[in-house]
Amino acid sequence: MPDFPPPRLVLDTNTVMALWFFEDPRLARLRDAIEHHAPPLLARADTLEELRHVLAYRQFGASPDRQRDILDAYTARVTLAEPMDPTDGDDPLSVPALPTCRDRDDQKFLEVARDGRASHLLSRDKVLLKLHRHRLVRGLFAVVTPESFAATLESD
Repeated sequence: MPDFPPPRLVLDTNTVMALWFFEDPRLARLRDAIEHHAPPLLARADTLEELRHVLAYRQFGASPDRQRDILDAYTARVTLAEPMDPTDGDDPLSVPALPTCRDRDDQKFLEVARDGRASHLLSRDKVLLKLHRHRLVRGLFAVVTPESFAATLESD
């Protein structure tokens, strides 16, 4: 049986909200795994800033303390992905190209997944999920729903 490396995850903002703000029971197994620091999570300053901004949306009614607690808890679990340097390696074109996401706000999650050498980008966003089949993404990482990734944890 081949020995696969452990998964490395990027969570889009909606997935973070589902896990820590809404505490979606369908994702309890995933949240439990993450809270025990397996698998590793990857982020970037702009993805954390987006989360901070979304947590403050008036419609969620989260107190400043709850916003801070969720952001701090998530930030403590992530490793910041450094942008890939095109001058690393022998080939100046060694940074894999990515498709352009129709929703420009989601492009950063593709970049974090690529730059952090993630195995999975977890999202419920249909635009991102559609990119799972794109030739430029297929060989780099999987784009799947958090529910489908959580199901793989259940089968282990």
